[in-house]
Amino acid sequence: MLQSLWRFLSSFLPRAACQGPADGKDDEARNATPLPGPGEKGPKVLGKPQDRGTDPTERRPTILLVVGPAEHFPKKIVKAGDKDLDGQLDFEEFVHYLQDHEKKLRLVFKSLDKKNDGRIDAQEIVQSLRDLGVKISEQQAEKILKSMDKNGTMTIDWNEWRDYHLLHPVENIPEIILYWKHSTIFDVGENLTVPDEFTVEERQTGMWWRHLVAGGGAGAVSRTCTAPLDRLKVLMQVHASRSNNMCIIGGFTQMIREGGTRSLWRGNGINVLKIAPESAIKFMAYEQIKRFIGTDQEMLRIHERLLAGSLAGAIAQSSIYPMEVLKTRMALRKTGQYSGMLDCAKNILSKEGMAAFYKGYIPNMLGIIPYAGIDLAVYETLKNAWLQRYAVNSADPGVFVLLACGTISSTCGQLASYPLALVRTRMQAQASVEGAPEVTMRGLFKHILKTEGAFGLYRGLAPNFMKVIPAVSISYVVYENLKMTLGVQSR
Repeated sequence: MLQSLWRFLSSFLPRAACQGPADGKDDEARNATPLPGPGEKGPKVLGKPQDRGTDPTERRPTILLVVGPAEHFPKKIVKAGDKDLDGQLDFEEFVHYLQDHEKKLRLVFKSLDKKNDGRIDAQEIVQSLRDLGVKISEQQAEKILKSMDKNGTMTIDWNEWRDYHLLHPVENIPEIILYWKHSTIFDVGENLTVPDEFTVEERQTGMWWRHLVAGGGAGAVSRTCTAPLDRLKVLMQVHASRSNNMCIIGGFTQMIREGGTRSLWRGNGINVLKIAPESAIKFMAYEQIKRFIGTDQEMLRIHERLLAGSLAGAIAQSSIYPMEVLKTRMALRKTGQYSGMLDCAKNILSKEGMAAFYKGYIPNMLGIIPYAGIDLAVYETLKNAWLQRYAVNSADPGVFVLLACGTISSTCGQLASYPLALVRTRMQAQASVEGAPEVTMRGLFKHILKTEGAFGLYRGLAPNFMKVIPAVSISYVVYENLKMTLGVQSR
């Protein structure tokens, strides 16, 4: 699939047509049709035909804007701008679509304008496409220019670029993707995030795996630095109750007294080891699911991305879930209980059987949807708000904006899915807690609500939130440094 930039430069010339009443009085009808006032719904300009049951004397003309092949572009415009999902595009939706799309077009125009002189020439088109891995001759570039050049100067200014492409719905802007990486950068120790998109250039040049390696390394460092808080969270999820009100300072004191300072990092080894297989499986599954969805867009829309990401996350989690159980058991173990990860795995297998490695699997799978959905939705909302308000000459948000967006979205996602995470951890730890009965997910929810109230579903939330900001900050710094070491180009 050719890059979105190539789609911009090689798309068809726009055409416009108007459908009016069948009596031939098109001009009169158009002139007689008033524009809608503020907050007033105008006539449908694209989409389904108007209701045939209306009085012919009251029918307004339907304006049909056709861009390129009529069977493709209008449908895409309707899909891109239809906010109320009624299959039609009214006047307000169409105006909103044009305003939003114009901002995206300006960003692409800026990225093409290598000389920064406000005009695009043939050499700049050749160079930009070459950067994306598409080689064309200067003659071909001139042919592209001629299709957009209105005044014969063989250069394109902003107005010519905008007028030509304004009705071409494009949702993927490579420049935006390069700056707004999310789950690859921000590792807070959770495995429920939606994978990042990669541009065609990144996939063709092999930069995608370098991003994954950099993200994995960043995750390993950030998880190791915040491992004491993560272990404290697990202990509070399993052992804290009304009768055993474990606080943060008391929890740390108890861990150090029982096993020394090194005990603060129990379970961290396997937590780091599972990053690589989980990331690789999730990425491969995500790419395959994108193909099954059958979209011809380089970037998925948010609901498609949530679907593909949730399914990819479920596949990856199913593959590495025994490591999740091992991580919990290792974090809860007492000094001298196991000699290592393999000893722990053998012990669980011999005493509890293979089924023990999938305890808590159902609440873990259910937790993927609220976590990934809210995390993605909040991040995309914050990103789009920033782009709408501040992205004039560049899509680069800067470090602090990225950190703020990542921290807020991750925190919201964790808050929504935390009760399921707590139930999952307790089910994973059942056999390691003396006298703990075998309970189902539903039974455990009822027991917690009955004995501890709704607050009991959020045991350990404080240390969990305490680790978000340092984890996000550390992973971002390490990610950027590893990218430089691996030679990853962001532009």
